[in-house]
Formats: sequence, C-alpha cells, structure tokens
Amino acid sequence: MNWLAHLFLSEPNVESRLGNLLADIVKGSARRTLNSHLQRGIECHQVIDRFTDAHIIVQRSKERIDLNYRRFSGVLVDVFYDHFLAKNWSDYSNVTLDEFTAEIYESFQAYQGQIPAIVSEVINRVATEDWLGSYRNVIGVENTLGRISKRLSKKLNRSFTLTEAVSELITHYDALEDDFQEFFPELFSHVHNWYLA
Repeated sequence: MNWLAHLFLSEPNVESRLGNLLADIVKGSARRTLNSHLQRGIECHQVIDRFTDAHIIVQRSKERIDLNYRRFSGVLVDVFYDHFLAKNWSDYSNVTLDEFTAEIYESFQAYQGQIPAIVSEVINRVATEDWLGSYRNVIGVENTLGRISKRLSKKLNRSFTLTEAVSELITHYDALEDDFQEFFPELFSHVHNWYLA
C-alpha cells in the first residue's frame, strides 16, 4: 500500500504514523537510532507490506497491468489502491479525508522528536502539496507516479517514467476498484489483529 493507506492503518498517534512513513525513507542501521514508538510504526509498515505483497487479490490486480509496466506492477497497484481508498474514504472512516489529512499534516509539523532532516523535508512537501488528499483525483495519481519516477531514475541511474502508466488505472478502473474493495477490509482486519497480538 502507499502512504495514505499506511497512515490510515497506523495506530492513531503521531509517532506510529511517522514511523510508517519512515519505513520508506530511513533504511538500515539508521533505523536503530529511532525511538521505540517510531520503530513500532516501521514494523507496522512492514506488516502491511508483507500481507499486501502476498495476497491473492493483490496478485490479481498486478496481473491486470500491461506487460510494459509489469516490472513495476506492485508500485502501480499500491498507488491505485490509495486512489480507491481516497475515493471511497467515507466507507472506512467517520472523519472526512480533508479532516484526516489536516490532522496528519498538523501533527507532523508540530512533532518535536528527533527525525532525520531528509524526513522533515519530505513531510513539508507532503503537507504543502497535499499529497495525501490528491490521491482522490486521477491527476493526483499521475503526479504521484511522476514523483516515483524521479526516485526510480535516481535509484536506477537512468531516465525513467511511470507517469503514462496512469492509463492502466483508467483502462482497468472498475476491476481494480472491485479488487481494492474486496482486499482492504481483509488488510484492515489483519493489521488490527497485529495490534492486539
């Protein structure tokens, strides 16, 4: 799942939510310098990813993606699922998406604990550009794929773009939305049970 789902599934406190984001930004030994609450958020992120990556419904969604993008089908499905979460937000939450994202942005910017400088930069961009709220629109999905393309280009050391893969969302829209609506309650239950364990 992408960031909106990770934050929604986090325990409702700033450090758990931050930890869920840090899992994608802070790697290796740098994680050991983080406090236990942030590390629990990272662990939650990993629980979500393991369940998602292995799930048969998610595999079905990945198989819908054109072969030209199949190598990155997991990334695409994660982003597409965040779109469907944002679009159907009222099915899963009693607060509006705007209220939820405003609370996230405010709590992150007010956080006084120690986090790496690069994380502060990302958090500021997420809030300023409303990355989380933008998932509700196809153009927001396209912009997200553009940001991911930049990261992939750096990682792969070559120019790369996933932006045009938004066509896969449009082409398979209803089927992907059905997949998401079947899958997400199972993920929600799995994460809730992990909290209780």
